[in-house]
Amino acid sequence: MAAAERGWCLRELLRCFHSLFFPGLIVCGVLCVCLLIVLWGIRLLLQRKKKSGSASKTGKNQTVIAFFHPYCNAGGGGERVLWCALRALQKKYPEAVYVVYTGDADVSGQQILEGAFRRFNIRLTCPVKFVLLRKRYLVEDSLYPHFTLLGQSLGSIFLGWEALMQCVPDVYIDSMGYAFTLPLFKYLGGCRVGSYVHYPTISTDMLSVVKNQNVGFNNAAFITRNPFLSKVKLIYYYLFAFIYGLAGSCSDVVMVNSSWTLNHILSLWKVGNCTNIVYPPCDVQTFLDIPLHKEKTTSGHLLVSIGQFRPEKNHPLQIRAFAKLLNKKEAESLPPLKLVLIGGCRNQDDELRVNQLRRLSEDLGVQEDVEFKINTPFDELKNYLSEATVGLHTMWNEHFGIGIVECMAAGTIVLAHNSGGPKLDIVVPHQGERTGFLAESEEDYAETMAHILSMSAEKRLQIRNNARASRL
Repeated sequence: MAAAERGWCLRELLRCFHSLFFPGLIVCGVLCVCLLIVLWGIRLLLQRKKKSGSASKTGKNQTVIAFFHPYCNAGGGGERVLWCALRALQKKYPEAVYVVYTGDADVSGQQILEGAFRRFNIRLTCPVKFVLLRKRYLVEDSLYPHFTLLGQSLGSIFLGWEALMQCVPDVYIDSMGYAFTLPLFKYLGGCRVGSYVHYPTISTDMLSVVKNQNVGFNNAAFITRNPFLSKVKLIYYYLFAFIYGLAGSCSDVVMVNSSWTLNHILSLWKVGNCTNIVYPPCDVQTFLDIPLHKEKTTSGHLLVSIGQFRPEKNHPLQIRAFAKLLNKKEAESLPPLKLVLIGGCRNQDDELRVNQLRRLSEDLGVQEDVEFKINTPFDELKNYLSEATVGLHTMWNEHFGIGIVECMAAGTIVLAHNSGGPKLDIVVPHQGERTGFLAESEEDYAETMAHILSMSAEKRLQIRNNARASRL
């Protein structure tokens, strides 16, 4: 009897689903058609807006080239790429109109340009129009304590919409890695779209970290300890990687900054026919006037680090390794040592991170030997590199590493992480000779620093010469 009742209920349920299937299908189809009509209407409105906004005073249409770079006033390598790209395009196409979408509301356009000259020694040849984005907070990682990748990506769509509503360009270039804005500008804005990828939003290395349940800055310990949570996060990452690949594949032109980034973008975006490596601009000529024929300091050894104060740069590793170095017996026979961390702060989160690093140095008892330089002018940066013996870099899977190249050009012996761009493209042998050093753990860094500092001046000079020659 019970089996018969269950069979009757199942038949009724199937009959209900069958009766609702075709009406539901029709409703879904109608909604899709309505959505397409709305999107097509938005595209037409934006096209009209673009035509009315691109006419110059002479009545001729001017090509509008826009860069999406919400943090254009920051002092990192991505910003150097932005200003060099703008300068190069302005020299080749001086008649075009250039736009930068920025969220830097606390400074004027003129101050942004002055900052680019002060930090990077880059001056543009033509005017630039800055379009202010008020909703930059939507891409702040602090807004999304969980599902950060998804939250920031969705936030970038809303931020991109704000940008598109203010200015519809002919050519749109994402120079910060917000791939989810690409379909928006291509299909609604009718723009030709390109992207310069510094670092993929998600990479196969990130997938392997979660799959192998390894702790990292993007994989909390409580997740690694729970097999179920690890599997859920892995599924989330795979789905996100798939959607990220679809968004990136909208690009008409893709430029990546290193062999490491190229491998990941080819795997995720699958647009090899329009993807090329364009190494970041490194102003090595500026550092060639630093003499290499003598040791850089007589009063002690200076160790420097160049990089924005972001979590992935792993500055705590530098301080801990430096503290271990000071505790080594080998350090007793060395001149005084000092570590200087030079980098840019984008926002309050970065400033808080610097304060945490200060506290870490105090906890380790090395606060007197560690110094922080925030948003340092270019001339001061160059002066530090001219005096430094060792240049530290500790980011795992750094996409390229402009700071590393600058250190090598200045004749500073580089000690970088044994992964990513430094391993594949930068700290590689030149004519069979060593150009720098690679390490991974705190102990590796401390031991390698001790080894470099204990080498003879002649041996260090040979490595410095090799490093500079490899950058020319």
